[in-house]
Amino acid sequence: MNNTDCIFCKIVAGTIPSTKVYEDEASVAFLDISPIHPGHTLVIPKDHHENILEIAEGTLKHLTGSVQKVARGVKDATMADGISVITLTGEAAGQTVFHIHFHIIPRYHNDGLKGWAHGTYKTVSEKIEMSEKIKQALE
Repeated sequence: MNNTDCIFCKIVAGTIPSTKVYEDEASVAFLDISPIHPGHTLVIPKDHHENILEIAEGTLKHLTGSVQKVARGVKDATMADGISVITLTGEAAGQTVFHIHFHIIPRYHNDGLKGWAHGTYKTVSEKIEMSEKIKQALE
């Protein structure tokens, strides 16, 4: 189930080179070509799935196990103070390669990287209303 136009599928197929750090029967991890910090690694499933909303639950479970294993290795190898694990879903979220992937980014105290701007709910009723909408969507 590979997409012949997908750069990550080409990496899995071996037609585009990568610097692999981990591979098993269903996933592969390789160094990001534009790392935020040295050791920044991407973990992907070998089969093509666009994002976290499209991947089968069993495949995602296996993939997150690989993510955890690689994150431990990256943290130990880089002696990072922490690790950011990020996946982006959809163009609006910043996804540019539409093959699900997790970024494993070594983080350091005072590395200058910030998270995202935090907001607040204007009222308690707004917060409760959003909570109810999400609960209904999950049913």
